[in-house]
Amino acid sequence: MVISERQCQTTLARLQQLLEKRYPEAVNLPEWEAFADRLKNTFPTLLPHLLELYGHHFDFYYHLERLLEVMASAWLDRSPELKSIDVMREADPSWYQSGHLVGAMAYVDLFSDDLKGLLDRIPYLKELGITYLHLMPIYKTPEGDDDGGYAVSSYREIDPDLGVMEDLEELSQELRRQGISLVLDFVFNHTSDEHEWAVKAREGDETYQGYYLMFNSRAEAQEYEQNLRDIFPNERPGSFTYLTRLKKWVWTTFHIYQWDLNYRNPEVFNAMVTEMLFLSNAGVEILRMDAVPFVWKQKGTNCENLPEAHTVIQAFNAVARIVAPGMVFKSEAIVAPDEIRKYMGVNECQISYNPLLMALLWESLATRSAKLLRHSMEKRFSVPDGCAWVNYIRSHDDIGWGFDNTDAYEVGIDPHGHRKFLTDFYIGRHESTFAQGEPFQEDPNTGDARVCGTTASLCGLQKALAENDEKEIEFSLRRILLIHGVTFTIGGIPLVYLGEEIGMLNDYNFREELDKEGDSRWLHRPKFDWDKAELRNEDGTAEQTIYEGFLKLNQLRVNNAALARGETEIVDTGNEHVFGYFRTADDQSILCLANFSDRPQTVAAPRLRQLGLKKVLVDIIAGQTVIAAKQLEMEPLQFMVLLRQGG
Repeated sequence: MVISERQCQTTLARLQQLLEKRYPEAVNLPEWEAFADRLKNTFPTLLPHLLELYGHHFDFYYHLERLLEVMASAWLDRSPELKSIDVMREADPSWYQSGHLVGAMAYVDLFSDDLKGLLDRIPYLKELGITYLHLMPIYKTPEGDDDGGYAVSSYREIDPDLGVMEDLEELSQELRRQGISLVLDFVFNHTSDEHEWAVKAREGDETYQGYYLMFNSRAEAQEYEQNLRDIFPNERPGSFTYLTRLKKWVWTTFHIYQWDLNYRNPEVFNAMVTEMLFLSNAGVEILRMDAVPFVWKQKGTNCENLPEAHTVIQAFNAVARIVAPGMVFKSEAIVAPDEIRKYMGVNECQISYNPLLMALLWESLATRSAKLLRHSMEKRFSVPDGCAWVNYIRSHDDIGWGFDNTDAYEVGIDPHGHRKFLTDFYIGRHESTFAQGEPFQEDPNTGDARVCGTTASLCGLQKALAENDEKEIEFSLRRILLIHGVTFTIGGIPLVYLGEEIGMLNDYNFREELDKEGDSRWLHRPKFDWDKAELRNEDGTAEQTIYEGFLKLNQLRVNNAALARGETEIVDTGNEHVFGYFRTADDQSILCLANFSDRPQTVAAPRLRQLGLKKVLVDIIAGQTVIAAKQLEMEPLQFMVLLRQGG
């Protein structure tokens, strides 16, 4: 359905009249004009998205009116403090690109027991320089199987072990006072089978059955399934679960207790907008859009990364810009590299995880070579205007080798054999390994698998400590700081999985817990060790070395505009072991170099001259002057941040 500009304006005028009649008290509020202006400016973007998705419904305008009522109601409920933040963020719409954001993520129960306890841990976050805090899902979930919190039973209730909604609101207020932005997940592809909507659907309510993708026959489900891939092949085949009571098949992409929502139904879109705006009003400043590739299903496709998935997110984005413009979206798209950037845009997801950089940093450590990293980043590091990467080393999830096959072939690597090598290397099967990890969802037929383990254990610290190998302990610490050196300086938002900064090791106790046994991702989800954290203040400890390295990297961003918000240019250093990139802002230009080899390496002086560098340089990581008359010498696993002498 196509609508003209005049029709759009007429529709908006009618909707505004309805809103003013429905909420007469709002018209007299001093900030109503700002809301009305945002609605006027953004409606021409929102309406075409909704028409594309739902314009064929005979009652389209009924659902449109309901959506506008949801938006106005949420805006009226929005606190004055959050509305003031909206005004500031509208004046500085790219605030997340400023360079001041340094992220951390954690499970509340593992880091601080509960939300109230997290209030007492804010000083630690401040000490570390954190300005962005992602709390893993904190919502009410089923007992037992809950997919680490991603099987949501209520978006408006907190897991009772963590607290209540008032605790979250208190925490978000205190975080804002301390200059820390709250990040929460928006699990919008599915709910748990214990969500109120699912319960009503199971009881036979046809309205709520329409909230999910349900089929009366296995044959109809198979028409979709023949083109789908299994997400967790070790757990179960297929993407559908039979509901004996209803005699229906329900779509369950991830787990049998997670029912996929039906975004072909405009009621579902409106209902999820209501939940999204509730979270924004609780103080969420960055919303992590979970599992974005899967939200739209189309027969005859693999039901991933479809155009309508982008349209759904863009429609959510338009709603947020009207009601809560202080909030931005972060995409979680662990897909092919070319697909990841498609979710990025000021009108879609302003920021995105960078899983390609993460995977290739681990690849470079294993191979001691940066050739695939450099080649891929040259092609794929740039982002659309107004967007930023979230650069990370570890997260709550496993590591997948999601590099592009063509990129690998272009540098002389067989991608299929290379993935097998990397998995073997990081789970300890390869003779040259320093890592201690475990496989996740290993396919015995193909050998395909992902990798689990903490940063420190995968970098060799656990193995070196067990063997009391002083040299390898030092090298493992260098590896940790090397790869984080890249994430902190290459451009975007660095994100730390809390515990990395003190070198926490694998936790094998998950094998003793029935609800975790078999899910090796819990290997790298240990309970935060506060006794170990105290060692960050003791001279000569591994914890102090890592922690102070993190503090130094953060200070580099604070003190150097080029590292905080400069442009990034990947460069060829002339040495395949050494990864290099320029960061440039205003009149400051900085060259970052990362030696991924455990042997000394050099960068030739002529290459440095080609890059515009003189003989005398300043390494602001080491805090010393470097003379590179004939060549620049780098120690094993050294990370350097170079300024020309004098600036």
